[in-house]
Amino acid sequence: MKYINELREGNRMTGIYLCRHRQPAVTKNGKPYENVILQDRTGTIDAKIWEPNSQGINEFDVFDYVDIVGDVNSFNGALQVSIKRVRKAEEGEYNPADYLPTSRYDIEEMYQTLLKYIHSVKNQYLLSLLEQLFVKDTETVKRFKISSAAKNVHHGFVGGLLEHTLSVTRFCDFMAKVYPILNRDLLLTAAILHDIGKTRELSEFPQNDYTDDGQLLGHIMIGAEMVHDEAKKIAGFPAELESKLKHCILAHHGELEYGSPKKPALAEAMALNLADNADAKMETLTELFESNSEASGDWLGYNRLFESNIRRTGDL
Repeated sequence: MKYINELREGNRMTGIYLCRHRQPAVTKNGKPYENVILQDRTGTIDAKIWEPNSQGINEFDVFDYVDIVGDVNSFNGALQVSIKRVRKAEEGEYNPADYLPTSRYDIEEMYQTLLKYIHSVKNQYLLSLLEQLFVKDTETVKRFKISSAAKNVHHGFVGGLLEHTLSVTRFCDFMAKVYPILNRDLLLTAAILHDIGKTRELSEFPQNDYTDDGQLLGHIMIGAEMVHDEAKKIAGFPAELESKLKHCILAHHGELEYGSPKKPALAEAMALNLADNADAKMETLTELFESNSEASGDWLGYNRLFESNIRRTGDL
């Protein structure tokens, strides 16, 4: 099997790929065919099944792993695969890590580092809350390790939520050392929990799409509810402390127009917003540079998110 980024015009494509999209269509002459998008960890490629009822074209659905044989052609300047044979691959024939974008960092190492930050929290109530979610709740731990931090924009890969959370926590730990007005326990707890709602906002890979609660409530509201539910299980958890922690979560996008139900009113909420924003934008730039690694020249064009024409720094 060749990875998609290794394919060239004239190649014969063989092997197992993830089906990201499948839709029937009709040519101008009224002949049925199917549009398919195939994916591996290096990217996606457009594919067509020109003879959907022919022998060798077996049943498969979107998000199935499929074993295909096809020819790589060029159409309108982009590669396109003409699928000749296809079948649904059986579990055990493939490794999902070969087909999904994954963090460049080791997931278990990142999680152990996050646990060190958790165990550095001195407030007994906040520590208990963190341990309930990140140690005792094995289902939440499993989802948190593999979830993305977004469907699009930044950290949209396996382990993305963990990578983003760890980066935000490191930013916040630094700020807590520099600015004495910040309560480190509250700030670090808020940093670790600020996107916990994304474990329920987005479905698991390979779908990585919004759930019903994700559409109706969003991760900020879901996260605040999760904190409330866990705090109720801890005897004597101070109501004021719960409110301060939930405020940090509710305000971490900083502005109402960016999805925060509240604007930051606590120093810790302001620090969390800065850290979250900084990591999101730096990762977005990182992914932008990586996706344009083979582009000629240093100018990458106008970027809508940054509202600026982006340029690589280049050699100094």
